[in-house]
Amino acid sequence: MSQQTASAQQQSATGQPQTGNPWVQLAMATLGFVITFWAWALISPLGPMFRDSGQLGKLDEFDVSLMVAVPVVVGSLGRIIVGALTDRFGGRLMFPVVAGFTIVPVLFLAFFALESYALILLGGFFLGIAGTSFAVGVPFVNAWFPPAKRGLATGVFGAGMGGTAISALTTVKLFEKGDSLPFLITAAALAIYAVLAWVVMRDAPGRTIPAGSLATRVANSARMPIAWRAAILYAVAFGGYVAFSVYLPAYLKTAHGLTPADAANRMAGFVVVAVIMRPIGGWLADKLGAVLVLVMVYSHVAVCAAIAAETPPLHAGGTIAFLTMAAALGAGSGAVFALIAQVTEPSKVGGVTGLVGAAGGLGGFVPPLIMGYVYGRTDSYAIGLWLLAITAALTLALTLTSVRKLIHQRSEQPA
Repeated sequence: MSQQTASAQQQSATGQPQTGNPWVQLAMATLGFVITFWAWALISPLGPMFRDSGQLGKLDEFDVSLMVAVPVVVGSLGRIIVGALTDRFGGRLMFPVVAGFTIVPVLFLAFFALESYALILLGGFFLGIAGTSFAVGVPFVNAWFPPAKRGLATGVFGAGMGGTAISALTTVKLFEKGDSLPFLITAAALAIYAVLAWVVMRDAPGRTIPAGSLATRVANSARMPIAWRAAILYAVAFGGYVAFSVYLPAYLKTAHGLTPADAANRMAGFVVVAVIMRPIGGWLADKLGAVLVLVMVYSHVAVCAAIAAETPPLHAGGTIAFLTMAAALGAGSGAVFALIAQVTEPSKVGGVTGLVGAAGGLGGFVPPLIMGYVYGRTDSYAIGLWLLAITAALTLALTLTSVRKLIHQRSEQPA
């Protein structure tokens, strides 16, 4: 199918001309990512409160970890399908669809689930839909920008993960004023965005619609050499970010005796640093090469996780270790997608993004469960943090060997 035919079919399907300003489209995609990630992280700040209040019964550390991790794993696995659907239908359709569907579990949590642990898990399962927006935005943004700017552009879009900071800063305070209030406000934001996205957003001119069934395209993406390598890199970089953004409030309260509000505020600081560094990581990857940036990233994560494993007081190195780790994880998340943009055809970016994004989300699902399980049996977070340090060191080795070899082979291919 030619690009012209694909574009004509796309225009007919949406009823909208395929024109637009790339930076306006980037801004709309980023706004959508912010709002859906805000929704995706609604349960996380409330976990410690539910455990301490007893309103859901007696919850242990693993129960809280599972509660905050369920939306993460569903949103992560859902990216595989949503990324492939975005290649087929375009972000202009998929962004309002994801935002609209997310409203349902948000309202379910507001009106039906807050007195039942089981119902919160059920609502959290469907809340995972919000996390799939990442697999919509990367191919959408990638198609609007030339290769030399895709690292920066996808990094700017990726900064929308700061929506978790909105949740961290507002959810507890709003919940204290009314149990359903944070959910109702988020639902309203999702509804407004869904309408605005449908009106403003456009898919990039000449966007190629891939042939073949959904299953075939997912399988083809999985066989691409970059897919599994980038999946591992992103599982550590973005997975580490997600893990700390959802679990840090519980960790800070338990390990350092902070109040829920103080812990949420410090988690927001972690998120802000990571958000700022994500576009910087993408930009640096455009300028210096993704491999060099990723080498610096995983080196810093390994060292900082090892420091944090000793549980130094926050005022005596603990805060610096976590903020440095946040900066590295944010930069790494941006650099991974700069790497993907450099070696993947635009029409296949959605499929690869879905797989890589799923790995990143799953990378955020596992650590909170491990941390909660280990703490419940040892009263220590050290083992979990040492495992992160070792994992980062192994990922560094992968970057210096297999990933660098792949980039070298790609650069030697004729244009």
